[in-house]
Amino acid sequence: MRDHTAIGVLGPVVAWNDSSGLIDLKGPRHRAVLARLIIARGRVVPVDVIVDDLWVDPPAGATSAIRTFVSALRRSLEPDRAPRTKPKVIVTEGPGYAFHAAPDAVDAWEFERLVREATHSTPAQSLELLRTALQLWRGPAYAEFTEEPWARSERSRLEELRLTGVEGLASALLDLGRTAEAIPELDAHVTEHPWREDGWRLLALALYRTDRQGDALAVIRRARKLLAEELGIDPGPRLTDLESDILRRESHLNPVAAEQIFAQVSAAYDRTVAAGSKSRLESTVGLLRSLAVAGGSGLETARNQRLTIIGAAEQVDDVELTARIIGNYDVPGIWTRSDDPRQAAQIVEAAQRTLDRLPVGNELARARLLATIALESRGLSGHRGLECARAAVQIGRALDDPGLLAFALNGLFMQTFWTTGLASERDGIGRELVDLSVRHGLSTFEILGHLIRMQALSALGQFDAAELHAETVDRLAGRHERPLAAVFTTWFRAMRTAATGAEAAHCEKLYEAAAVNLSDSGMPGLEDGILPLAILALRVWRGLPADFDPTTQWGPYEPWARPHLLLAQGQVSEAARAVEAMPDPPEDLLSEALWCLTAAAATAVGDRRVEERARAALLPAAAEIAGAGSGMLTAGPVSHYLTKLQ
Repeated sequence: MRDHTAIGVLGPVVAWNDSSGLIDLKGPRHRAVLARLIIARGRVVPVDVIVDDLWVDPPAGATSAIRTFVSALRRSLEPDRAPRTKPKVIVTEGPGYAFHAAPDAVDAWEFERLVREATHSTPAQSLELLRTALQLWRGPAYAEFTEEPWARSERSRLEELRLTGVEGLASALLDLGRTAEAIPELDAHVTEHPWREDGWRLLALALYRTDRQGDALAVIRRARKLLAEELGIDPGPRLTDLESDILRRESHLNPVAAEQIFAQVSAAYDRTVAAGSKSRLESTVGLLRSLAVAGGSGLETARNQRLTIIGAAEQVDDVELTARIIGNYDVPGIWTRSDDPRQAAQIVEAAQRTLDRLPVGNELARARLLATIALESRGLSGHRGLECARAAVQIGRALDDPGLLAFALNGLFMQTFWTTGLASERDGIGRELVDLSVRHGLSTFEILGHLIRMQALSALGQFDAAELHAETVDRLAGRHERPLAAVFTTWFRAMRTAATGAEAAHCEKLYEAAAVNLSDSGMPGLEDGILPLAILALRVWRGLPADFDPTTQWGPYEPWARPHLLLAQGQVSEAARAVEAMPDPPEDLLSEALWCLTAAAATAVGDRRVEERARAALLPAAAEIAGAGSGMLTAGPVSHYLTKLQ
């Protein structure tokens, strides 16, 4: 991990470094200049504007003083910058200066990101995000500049966000049934901010849910009195409606926790459905499907139990039951490397056995088995998976079955890697998935369709359009509680920053931040080796040395990384042997990126035979951005490598 410089404005303006601690920002006017530039959020602030902001009556030489302050700040924030090299944090642009830093370099920016992410998350996720966000506050924002007009609107905006965060955290606690924890914070909140009606509403609701109906009504009446006496207004409809509902003891005020409902339903099911019955086997598939889309340990559990359920179905010796058990596990897949290749192969074998025994005429079951084979054959060479996918799509269209067609299209997506340069074809699949899902309410496949389009448009260099799909994914995933989607949109934004030319060190930090979400995702096929590969692809494209820690775990990408690591160490002959031994990349989302790494290594050691292999493989993708189609990383334009291969 690289040394990280951060700036805090949620309180007094300070800066610190991971290795050296607090950074000396000199005097108050130095800090004022820094604060003024941060508030501009990357926009240029002309020097004469800074002068007018810092002095009511600017002295002679004020402009020179600003330049002196900026020079001192640059030395403090970039102590290792070589002489006569351009600064990267406070940059000169036109008539003034602009502040450029990573999104997580300023605590206020990180705070905003966390609050924004919380609005699209489940209650449990929102609780953790908002707790993290609120812990960033050390006092009033820009605390030294409370009287400065240039800071006033930004301070007010951040304070409003903070109060919204406090109320959002309390709301998450209520949603999770942790009502008693919310009451003390809400009590303090309304005392300090008596004009915030949502605070009063949440406090009254929390009191009611802890069997304190009288206290809840008293809180609402206290709010009404304060609003009337101090502001001359009546409470809004949400507060008055809550008062009426409390008086009538409406049932919706005390929702039963989801966990309690699940426990009750499970107990009733256990009493009525015999263990080992066909009904129990089929219903378990539905449960595993729900666990899988929840991500994390749920996905791991579903994956671990899936073969057991298939084996139990085969023992019953009911081929149509087995077909449903295998084919109804229609969990969408976006990543083309299997989390468990051995298990995937066993599922393909079971699906094929069942397909061979299936009676003629059961086209629905046949199509679902074919789609399963296509999906589980992801990343494998050969044409069997593609043939199965096309057959499943054909049946899905003929039967006019939206759910089946969506599942089959997912399988077809997984098989559109038989050559490079097929991003446009995948974009068409994504477009059809979105249209189909919107018409028929298939929310999980709608998210998948937008993710596919996000990836495909990135490969085509259409990043603004891809961002619109990423934003839609975030919104839908929050509404439907699909936490895994955020893993892909976070990586997409890091990749987009890299693809559009940002400084390599900054991009690497974004990749490292995105990788944090992978550890609990339950997707080892995605996580294994992806972070160092992303950084390597960036460095090779930018012509930077591959100086990695020797303990770096490359996972399945070691054959394509090894030549570059040896070259960085000056071991050219060893690198040449590694290039000669490099296999062809698998046919998946990273195919173009790995072929580009192959091409760059072959060019570096002068291996014409491998260069020709790479050129032939990359030609169909000449107009694409290598690796960007994964939505995770990029090695730059394919044309960059083809030019060197000529």
